[in-house]
Parts: sequence; C-alpha cells; structure tokens
Amino acid sequence: MKDLLLADLHLPNKASPYREAFLRFCAGPAREARRVFILGDLFEYWIGDHPSLQEHREEIAALQALSDSGVEVRVQHGNRDFMLGRAFEQATGTRLMPDEEIVELAGLPTLLAHGDIYCTDDEKYQRWRRFSRHPLAQWGYLHLSVARRRKIAGALRNDDNKRGKPEGIMDVNAEAIANAFRRHGVARLIHGHTHRPCTHQLIVDGRACERIVLPDWRAERMEWLSASAAGLSLHRLE
Repeated sequence: MKDLLLADLHLPNKASPYREAFLRFCAGPAREARRVFILGDLFEYWIGDHPSLQEHREEIAALQALSDSGVEVRVQHGNRDFMLGRAFEQATGTRLMPDEEIVELAGLPTLLAHGDIYCTDDEKYQRWRRFSRHPLAQWGYLHLSVARRRKIAGALRNDDNKRGKPEGIMDVNAEAIANAFRRHGVARLIHGHTHRPCTHQLIVDGRACERIVLPDWRAERMEWLSASAAGLSLHRLE
C-alpha cells in the first residue's frame, strides 16, 4: 500500500480554501493510504491544544475519521505549530513524531524531518527555536491568556522569521544536511520547511544520497508525495 507525505499546508484558523482542500484530502486520497506523514506546519500557528482544537474542529474531526478508518497518521512539529501536544494526539488518533525519524519508504530507510533544524546559517532563528522548544518557555506561554498567546503568535507570524534576511540563510546548510546523512546512515532524506520543492542528488563521503524537499501548499499547487513499491511520485489535489 501507499504512504503519503505532505508538509507546509499552513492551515489558518479562519475560512480558507486550504482548509476545505485538506478535508477533501483526508476523506479522499488519504483513505487509500497505509500511512500519512505530515512533516510540519500543518497549521499556520497553534497556540496550545485547548483553544486551537476548537478553532480547527473540522480538521481534527477529519484526522480522527482518517485514523479510525485504519490509516496510520503521524504528524511532525513545524516552526509554526510546534505547540501541538498530547491532547492533539488524543483528539485525532495521530502520533507526534520527533524532529527526525527514520521510516521505510518504497523499500528504502528514509529520514523524515520538517527541515528547519538544517537551516543552521540562520542563527537568529536557531536561537529562537531552542528557546521556544524549552519546556519552561512553553509552560510560561501556555499560562498566558488566550488573547495574549494569540497576539504573540500573530506578531511572530507577521514578523515572519525569514523577512528581510539574505536569501542564502533561508535554505538548508549543506554541511548540516551531510551530517544528517552521516548521523543516521541513510541514503534518502525527505523534508519540508523551505518552500523550495526539488529533488537533490548529492554525494556524502563517497555515498550517493537523495534529498527531497516537499512542496508547500499554494492555491495552484496542493500536492503530496506518494511512496509505494513502484517508487515515489508526486500527486496534486484536483
């Protein structure tokens, strides 16, 4: 059976064609899969399970129905929805993944990641990432009022950590990628985050490796990667 991979949908907490498309995906193509991997930034932002589960009731119900149908759904934290927690897992029947996880895809051990951890040239973002993932920082954030949390999330989104930065530091760092291949001993890496969909062939320590960047969802491009015994192929939601 097929495994489906997608990333960077950035579903907002208001009416949107992206939200409608995701519901169609969950009720349609995803039902034919064995596993679905969402590699980060499913949501534009997530201010904690309690308020955000209510704001995304339809998506939560769609994920629960997909899980109940027998499809295994795994979700990775992105740089926008890193506050997804245990209540999200329980409400959807999904499993949250670590920052890096190796799975067998199309007969090959494959490293899956959101991808932001490899953007090491952006030192400011990496400092923010370390701070925002710290348990004490998250505890403090979750004890703010919902209105305050929403204001902070909105400010971060509007600021957008990439705005005004040199083009080069917004992509992955070549050595960080090479180190990931070395560290995990795999020959294929799939990630999102950079919004630069492409398949890269590279050599790491004399070994042929492949890095696949998943497409971010756009009005003209709502796509996912399918992995089966026949190989990998890209599909678009009609």
